[in-house]
Amino acid sequence: MTSLHPHPDRLLPADPAVRAVARRLYDEVASAPILSPHGHVDARMLLDDEPFDDAANLLVTPDHYVTRLLHAHGVTLDRLGLRRDGGPADPREVWRTFCAHWDAFLATPVRFWLETQLHDLFEVDVQPSTETADAIFDQLADRLARPAYRPRALFERFGIEVLATTDDPADDLSAHRALAADPSFRGRVVPTFRPDRYLDPAAPGWANGLDRLAASADVDAGTYAGLLDALRARRAAFAAAGGTATDTGVPDAGCEPLDAADAERIHREGLAGTVSAADAVAYRRDLLFRLAEMSADDGLVMQLHAGVIRNHHRPTLASYGPDTGHDLPDVGGYTRPLRPILERFGTSETFRIVLFTTDESLFSREIGPLAGFYPSVFAGAPWWFLDSPAAIARYRAAVTDSAGVGKTSGFIDDTRAFCSIPARHDMSRRADAAWLARLVTTHQLSEDEAAGIARRLVDEIPRSAFRLG
Repeated sequence: MTSLHPHPDRLLPADPAVRAVARRLYDEVASAPILSPHGHVDARMLLDDEPFDDAANLLVTPDHYVTRLLHAHGVTLDRLGLRRDGGPADPREVWRTFCAHWDAFLATPVRFWLETQLHDLFEVDVQPSTETADAIFDQLADRLARPAYRPRALFERFGIEVLATTDDPADDLSAHRALAADPSFRGRVVPTFRPDRYLDPAAPGWANGLDRLAASADVDAGTYAGLLDALRARRAAFAAAGGTATDTGVPDAGCEPLDAADAERIHREGLAGTVSAADAVAYRRDLLFRLAEMSADDGLVMQLHAGVIRNHHRPTLASYGPDTGHDLPDVGGYTRPLRPILERFGTSETFRIVLFTTDESLFSREIGPLAGFYPSVFAGAPWWFLDSPAAIARYRAAVTDSAGVGKTSGFIDDTRAFCSIPARHDMSRRADAAWLARLVTTHQLSEDEAAGIARRLVDEIPRSAFRLG
């Protein structure tokens, strides 16, 4: 039976002199409040404040970082709680499967997050394995039954100041409003406007989605102009509910605006089910431009994720639905395709765009240089396959050379796994302390300057980049 005691200096440099500096820098920010400006936790979970069910449904099934890697090692998603038939899975069996494959996470950032959660939050002191699975499951069940482990209590324990969710424009945002009006809840939970499902008129369910959006906005979306009006109305509702940002994921960053007559024609063909593939792409690129136009008007920060193939394995999508671990990187770019938006809004005082990528070559080749010229452009933190200590260090070096630290976004956890939020932010803070310590010990920064940057990275920078106030 192997003990579980994460080392206090994990992720800090091996060289004793550099490590000593990194420790001091990490201590500056270790307990700082968490600003989480991009994530996928459900606001209603905090509103209802119901006890979590069990270890499997808390730590395994909802976390596609966990399920995708186990799936890669031959574990079917059914065994991890994602059921083809929609029926319930046995949580103890799911947990046993997870523990039996613990070594699949060796040397991955997922292992760091899981160890931190198990040890620091649930007081587990043995590593998961076939032999320890049941005992750990029972220990977590005991903790989850306690009031201190309900969602709101954990929110306070985690030190979360701001938590942004990701929401469809048609969502009624009632949970956000109720939390904001509840004097017993001291946190801040804000919605993020995610319009992806309305961008592709060739996508299944697009017309039905327009109906739902129209009902929510009380605006007829049967025309292209009506769709734009409906999106504007819902953006205003998101802002009224505390939202400060939008989030858009597209296959590419093309954003050429269409003539209004062409856009109306394609919209009609989309409703009729006769739109061509080429016209659907042109329509999606036009709407990306229009969304930037709206951000320049209303000041909502535009987050853009381009160059990802969503739901790569169609049989898995058909059986288990989206967000099940098979969104995969694609070749993409920003400098050329994003030019129409940046020529129009790149120097606007109201427009702000945060660029994310899963292709880290873009950090030094495109995103850093763009952020290093355009006041509106910010370099989004490493995301999806890149939110690891090694990639964070490469990101810092690549982006800082051309844009400095002030044009970065601050860390984002991008998670559906609520209990992993503090572990993910802790990883980022340690990685940044290690990076800054090397700059101090190579005499590129004073330690006071590095400490100031460490503090800015967890507070001022994300607060400013996402206009959190």
